[in-house]
Amino acid sequence: MTDDQFTQAANWDFPVPIKYGPGRLAEVGTLCTAAGCRNPLIVTDRATARLPFVDTLRGHLALAGLGHGTFSDVSPNPTDVEVVAGKAAFFAGGHDSIIALGGGSGMDAGKAISVVLNSPRNLWDFDYNLTPPAELCKADFVPLLCVPTTSGTGAETDSTAMITDTRQGIKGCVWHPAQKPFAALLDPELTIGLPRNLTAWTGCDALTHAIEAYVVPSFHPMCDGVALQALGMIYRALPLALESPASIPARGAMQIGSCLAGVAFLKGLGMVHAISHMVGAEFDTQHGLTNAVLLPAVLRFNAPAIGPKVAPMCQAMGLEGNDFETFYAAVSRLLDHCGIPRSLAEIGVTADRIDSIAAKAMTDTAAGTTPRRFSLEEVKTVIETAMTHAR
Repeated sequence: MTDDQFTQAANWDFPVPIKYGPGRLAEVGTLCTAAGCRNPLIVTDRATARLPFVDTLRGHLALAGLGHGTFSDVSPNPTDVEVVAGKAAFFAGGHDSIIALGGGSGMDAGKAISVVLNSPRNLWDFDYNLTPPAELCKADFVPLLCVPTTSGTGAETDSTAMITDTRQGIKGCVWHPAQKPFAALLDPELTIGLPRNLTAWTGCDALTHAIEAYVVPSFHPMCDGVALQALGMIYRALPLALESPASIPARGAMQIGSCLAGVAFLKGLGMVHAISHMVGAEFDTQHGLTNAVLLPAVLRFNAPAIGPKVAPMCQAMGLEGNDFETFYAAVSRLLDHCGIPRSLAEIGVTADRIDSIAAKAMTDTAAGTTPRRFSLEEVKTVIETAMTHAR
């Protein structure tokens, strides 16, 4: 913090009720009933829909006397076409609320569907970069409950959703400030069966959120404190979750750390996400994995702009040194431990799309909150570096 920050006005908003604890999925019926839900639509992705806890969730809803349906036609990178299909499924089933279940894909799809349900407007009228038309500010939103099943996205505490625009081939952020989940339900037991690679990829996603949120230059001491807490928890717990995947303390720390990192990026994100969103739109790569590959190259680019932020991050991680090289080396070691590839090429990205990805990254919401502003040529250079030698 600098002295001049204390002389300027600032507005801070914080999120929603968070219900954490092993076994708390059993409370879903009570939570929904209290929120006035009678027939929720479970929105999740295709892979998650096949997992046993989805039937457990349905059982808890039935036990509470609630109807329910499931919409799972959702890709790893949800599209605007899928949101339209989900809206149709909602009305076809006579539903009155949404349970957004899963990692980023299921929760983003559920949140995007909840935003457009009672509006005649197109999904992209809710683009984060636009000022909503007056009638959108009066929208009657349905109750929304978010239930994360991974520890990475941190998407459970607000309405923002990353959706692929199939016409333009980009990822865009849709939202409405008045639509927030009535609760986020965090049950670490849901993450115990997560495969090692997804534990690593989603965990690195959360790590990236904490780092990028903290180094956003805007003044938000609450988010900064949350980001550092998240960073310390994730840095310590992710190796434990990989080594002891059935450990509730490790899985719980990762789920809480992920949620805190998601709260922290109320401040914004940065170049990692600006690039990663567009790589995902063009190559359908897993988001957390893409972030993890890009993170070191972006850290190198940002190094001149984040000097005062490095020591607090080192301290949060429990490192012996407080300089950038110590911080960078620790992040790189964790990525190595997680088995993260050392180039974008290894995850299927091709060099012929660098120009396209760079141009689209310049338009991403996260490009506006990065600690070091970048030009088109600079972002191309970072992508070129990450293509062959990311760390």
